[in-house]
Amino acid sequence: MKKGYMISLEGGEGAGKTTVLELLIKYLDGHNIEYISTREPGGVNISEKIRDIILDKEHTEMDGRTEALLFAAARRQHLVQKVIPALEAGKLVIMDRYVDSSLIYQGYVRGMGMDEVFDLNQFAIEDLLPDVTLYFDLSPQVGLSRINKDKNREVNRLDLEKESFHQKVREGYLILAEKFDRIEVINAEKPIEQVFDQVIEVLRGKGILNEQ
Repeated sequence: MKKGYMISLEGGEGAGKTTVLELLIKYLDGHNIEYISTREPGGVNISEKIRDIILDKEHTEMDGRTEALLFAAARRQHLVQKVIPALEAGKLVIMDRYVDSSLIYQGYVRGMGMDEVFDLNQFAIEDLLPDVTLYFDLSPQVGLSRINKDKNREVNRLDLEKESFHQKVREGYLILAEKFDRIEVINAEKPIEQVFDQVIEVLRGKGILNEQ
């Protein structure tokens, strides 16, 4: 049975999730809060190998259902091997993406249906949802501009999509945010310090951070 808290970070390309995650890790270390930080798809060996297949920019012919099934498979192995044991040990688990990404990218943007993709993933997650999901919201134009400026960032298959694809990603996340109370919208167009302040405020408000 779950004892710890799960936080998931979501957003379109260039939303700054990685930078916020780095700041959050430093914060947790400084306050002696026990946690693990992991990512989807990936986090464990088998899931990382599936990640390589999904994000390979040569795999442009990949069918949407194939993509959704691969994500669900990687997610299941990740949960069983890493996430659930950490939660049972009472740790804070920080997820760089989780099931909401599948609902958006395969369900909404690829047109498979968010309910249909959730049903597919239910077999993998067995009702395990985050205590809070931080959605980093910004316009696709800003996000893509950030990506183009970051010369050290590895280009993946999703980065090659048209701007209209990324606009639909944003639309989908905002729809989900209206539907689920666990999703908190963070204004990711502000300076990173202000973005991080929003994150800490939300986590304190949810009772996840109770620093001494």
